[in-house]
Amino acid sequence: MTDDAMKKAWDGIIEKPVLGRSVKPRTTGLTMVIDKGLGLNRIQDMVEVAGDSIDIVKLAFGTSVFFKEDLILQKTEMLLGAGIDVMPGGTLLEIAIWEDVFDEFLKKAKKLGFSTLEVSDGTIELDPDIRKKVIQSSTEKGFKVITEVGKKDPDDALPLDQIIKLIEEDQSHGAFKAIVEAREAGKGVGIFDEKGNIRYEMLQGIISGIKGPDFLIWEAPLKKQQNRLISIFGQNVNLGNIPADDILALESLRQGLRGDTLKTAYDKRRK
Repeated sequence: MTDDAMKKAWDGIIEKPVLGRSVKPRTTGLTMVIDKGLGLNRIQDMVEVAGDSIDIVKLAFGTSVFFKEDLILQKTEMLLGAGIDVMPGGTLLEIAIWEDVFDEFLKKAKKLGFSTLEVSDGTIELDPDIRKKVIQSSTEKGFKVITEVGKKDPDDALPLDQIIKLIEEDQSHGAFKAIVEAREAGKGVGIFDEKGNIRYEMLQGIISGIKGPDFLIWEAPLKKQQNRLISIFGQNVNLGNIPADDILALESLRQGLRGDTLKTAYDKRRK
């Protein structure tokens, strides 16, 4: 492919208003995309249009159960070939633990081409020793492990001190990152209230209780959540549960190419 073919459409004309965006392969500024049933054509289009902006694709919940094996292999090959990690949803791993087939699950996940696993207990109860074993066994098998902290049912919400304890333990056991649960709706769970607004006391409590915010991936499916977290932590905050149609919209927010963050950059330069 020629250099001209690799150039972006506005290279040399438009300078991005917010500089400093991390580049792949990166450990900060991660964008985790939620895939609730995309076919190969959608995956190919997504990679072609926005591959540079995607770090992880999660086949959400237990949706990968419904795919033919060959189709998952094609999906994982396509994504990994574009430098994108791919993982099944944590709910599927919870079921594997509950049904006592975790070892078989690991072997099958490797065979299907998954590079990453999400370790969670959003629905089931998971003994801390078992959680540790699952994280360590997964990393020993060559998987990148991303844990998830929090419960999907607001009635089962964890107290702040337990959230912090889990995050610290997951990190010490070898997890690559920890996701702060918010579900795909982003409302009434974790750091978000029923309207999807940030609970700042909860957010600050988590941040003040851990060693560094870069270890966390904030599930933030809504634009207002993404915008606010970028304003708090900067353009290289780790964000998850991003809908496939919103990948470049989020990247525009990160780099000042959307009104909200452009205004911030514009006001700074005027001072």
